[in-house]
Amino acid sequence: MTSLFDPLNRPDFIGVRNRTVMSAMSRGFAAEGHHATPAMRDYYQRRAQGGVGLILTEGTLVHQSGDGWNNAPYIASDAHAESWRPVVDAVHEAGAAIACQLWHTGRISHSDYTIDQPVSSTNVAATGINRQNGKPYGEPRALTPEEMPTIYGYFADAARRAIDIAGFDAVELHVGHGYLADQFLDARVNDRTDNYGGSVENRCRFALELIEKVLAAVPADRVIARISPSRFMGGIYDWPDLDEMLAYFIPALQSLGLKALDISCANSVYADTAGRIVRMVRPMWNGVLIGGASLTVDAANAELDAGLLDLVTWGRAFLANPDLADKIAKDEPWTPFEDAMRETLV
Repeated sequence: MTSLFDPLNRPDFIGVRNRTVMSAMSRGFAAEGHHATPAMRDYYQRRAQGGVGLILTEGTLVHQSGDGWNNAPYIASDAHAESWRPVVDAVHEAGAAIACQLWHTGRISHSDYTIDQPVSSTNVAATGINRQNGKPYGEPRALTPEEMPTIYGYFADAARRAIDIAGFDAVELHVGHGYLADQFLDARVNDRTDNYGGSVENRCRFALELIEKVLAAVPADRVIARISPSRFMGGIYDWPDLDEMLAYFIPALQSLGLKALDISCANSVYADTAGRIVRMVRPMWNGVLIGGASLTVDAANAELDAGLLDLVTWGRAFLANPDLADKIAKDEPWTPFEDAMRETLV
């Protein structure tokens, strides 16, 4: 029986001491210049000391054109990467592994952050108010095909910095939650008529080319892609053409040599969102599969034992419980998450 406190030792992925994962959660406590800070080091170190197997960092921006969050950290320069090194060293000293989540928000932004016009798959702005600056999302500019290699290069360069300079064990490419790559995947957003829009194959092209570029830059066993084909947005929100999208996209990822997928559902019920996707993906995917977010310990162990998941994520539970993994191991009660916990980095 595979359970939460079995190590993950596979030839195609980094070694992890147990199957618990702190999910990536945007925080916004970076220093001026978007550098990682001693407070961030202590925040992640506490989770590592609390027994977690793998930490996925908060979204870390690959370039200012992808910024859309107050005080988010960057890894857009060597100096940014160097600021992350104490964080990584502290996590390693406590026995955990850590991956840097590489982020570009696309149209989920505003020129307050990007300076130039935000970029996307489309010229249509996202609906609603950006909670980061209290303004409507900015009107984006659709990327031209000639510009896309530059975006891919931002990610590849960031991945190299994360591993070679900061010392991260892996990188996670954020390909979900309505951010840039997902703006190409999602037919509700992608209104293009060129080779990057329309058909399933065309809508997958941007994400596949991006991932291919990163896999050429760093070892494949150190790359994770986070996708969210189903999530909650005032109701269950699935990619259009979900079955056809997965049937094309997942084998294509495997053919590229990607080794790890994080099926994310954000703050929603696993069984209704990511759990459905995991069951659709697993027959097509022999790499590492990461997911969870809202599972009980018993349900997490059941997913592991069934071979559906290899690693199990928790998000808000890790904000409320730096020692969550130890509490699970000792069968101790968890501190409930409260929204006020977002306001501090503890």
